[in-house]
Amino acid sequence: MAGVRVARAAPTRRVLIKSIAAGLAAPALLRAGAALAAYPDRPVRIVVANSPGGPSDIIARIMASALQEKLSGSFVIENKGGAGGNIGMGYVARADADGYTLLLATSVFAVNPGLYNTLPYDPFKDFVAICELAASPNLFSAKPELGVNNMKEFVALAKANPEKFNVSVPPVGTTPQLEAEVLKIREGLTKMASIVFGGGGEALQGLLSGTVQLSSGTIAPAIPFIKAGTVRGLAICSENRWPDLPEVPTMQEQGYKDFVFDTYTALMAPTGTPPEIVSRLEQEALAILARPDMRALLAKSGFEIRAKTGKDHMARVAREVPMFADIIKQAGIKKL
Repeated sequence: MAGVRVARAAPTRRVLIKSIAAGLAAPALLRAGAALAAYPDRPVRIVVANSPGGPSDIIARIMASALQEKLSGSFVIENKGGAGGNIGMGYVARADADGYTLLLATSVFAVNPGLYNTLPYDPFKDFVAICELAASPNLFSAKPELGVNNMKEFVALAKANPEKFNVSVPPVGTTPQLEAEVLKIREGLTKMASIVFGGGGEALQGLLSGTVQLSSGTIAPAIPFIKAGTVRGLAICSENRWPDLPEVPTMQEQGYKDFVFDTYTALMAPTGTPPEIVSRLEQEALAILARPDMRALLAKSGFEIRAKTGKDHMARVAREVPMFADIIKQAGIKKL
């Protein structure tokens, strides 16, 4: 009807609250978007909880270089080895959750909960997974001068005089250390000493220097020495032979049933890291791993790509924490 004015209802309390909340959230969202667009605007530290030269250090440097190129920022490696990786992992767990301190995690992340009475981190509460990167199968190796060509020949030699033989391993709780203990138990070589080194690279140097007669480690740092003929691969602890070392038999081929051990690598961040940064790092890292040139480079370096989302990686951690605890118990390894 002409001339009739309809009164507008006053805004309800709920509408007012929503309007205020939207007004407050908008600047926050803008700031978050701006921060993500600028990330990284200062160096990002990737902490490797081992000494330089081992598999985790190798892949950390490969990924740091690729992320630096992709994100046009600076990614630097910081080695914090010691206490079976606990020093480095504990350090990252307590770091600022701002996306500028990351962890290059390995299998010890899932092993240590079953190995140590107390830990400086909780694998489920203190970290958020970015993505799983790759895995490196483990390897038993010796110097050619020892005169053995495979693990069966080494075991026969060691059984004749076990007190004269020892094996170099990375820190206690790493999968190469655990597999060495499993080998000793299976073959009755309990008198063969395990010489623990600070990292995989140092454990291999122990073999090269003649300190030990056998090395248990990942394949990655050993490949160039095997290619050069200064180290002989005796057995690979994987389901299949390694394509780049077809002459090295698997443990299973030599009669060691279910003797499969590897070392995985994954990128992690402290809990509370902005989810948009975690998501971006996950997206960029998975894209890098999908590149054919990256696959070829990692394979040459002794890694098999296992590109998995952060969610899928945490599902693996949930499976492996109890699995490794059971292996440690069966092997009779005392908790530290």
